[in-house]
Amino acid sequence: MYDKILVPTDGSAATEGAVEHAIELAKQYDATVHALYVVDTGAYSSLEMGSDIVIEALQEEGNTAVEEVEERGEEAGVDVVTTVETGIAHRVIVDYVAEEGIDLVVMGTHGRTGVGRFLLGSVAEKVVRTADAPVMTVRSGDKEAEADGGPAVDEA
Repeated sequence: MYDKILVPTDGSAATEGAVEHAIELAKQYDATVHALYVVDTGAYSSLEMGSDIVIEALQEEGNTAVEEVEERGEEAGVDVVTTVETGIAHRVIVDYVAEEGIDLVVMGTHGRTGVGRFLLGSVAEKVVRTADAPVMTVRSGDKEAEADGGPAVDEA
């Protein structure tokens, strides 16, 4: 059913549940996990001086984030392809889905609501609306899910 599963990661706790789900699904379907970190240049385009230093630091952070997914995959016996790209996060993710023939996207959400979500936007929401593959979202910080022993999962 799934051959290629994409898990966008930013190395935060919000993506840990998504990584876990992606690896478990890959084990079940003998699939490859694609770990993608996007250095979101849109968020730093207004910096005039020092933007190169910030971008470089974020690329290093990205390398660390995808390497952690790769290590978790190795421990589980799952093949992991790692990629760090720059651009507008949701666009890079959607383009990656199309270019790599991804069968499923598993991504974490920060669980923001109301004004926080409105002001910051939602990469996950934009991917859900525009990707050509099914998207499973895993919420972090969900009190009800934590009480049940795990993160909340929504399939879109």
